[in-house]
Amino acid sequence: MTLGLGMITTDSTDPGPLAKWWADLTGGTIEEENDGWFYVVGVPGWGHKLGFQKVSASTPGKNRQHVDLSSSDLDAEVERLLAAGATEVHRQSMDSFRWVVFADPDGNQFCVAGGH
Repeated sequence: MTLGLGMITTDSTDPGPLAKWWADLTGGTIEEENDGWFYVVGVPGWGHKLGFQKVSASTPGKNRQHVDLSSSDLDAEVERLLAAGATEVHRQSMDSFRWVVFADPDGNQFCVAGGH
C-alpha cells in the first residue's frame, strides 16, 4: 500500500479571493466552492488540484510546505507574478539552476524555477 498525492491545500482566512488568484495565475478554474469554506482549483495539465481551506486564524511564520513551479522563461514569469500581486521574497541560483521565492497575497511562499 502506498500514498498518492490528492491535492495541495492552503489554509486561508479568506479562501475565495486566494483561490481565484491562484486560478488566474495557473490558467485554472475554480471547480468547487463548498459554501465558502473549501475551494478546489483544477489546473489543466497538472494532474492534481489546489485546495484553499477556510481557517479562523493564519499560521504565523513561514509555511512549512510550499509549491515549486517551473517556467521556461523565468524572467518574464517573475514580472508577470509581481504585476499580479505576488511579493518577491528571495532569488537564488546554483550553477545554471535559478529560482525565485514569492509570497502570494496571503503570505504563503512558493517557488518558481527556470534555466535548467
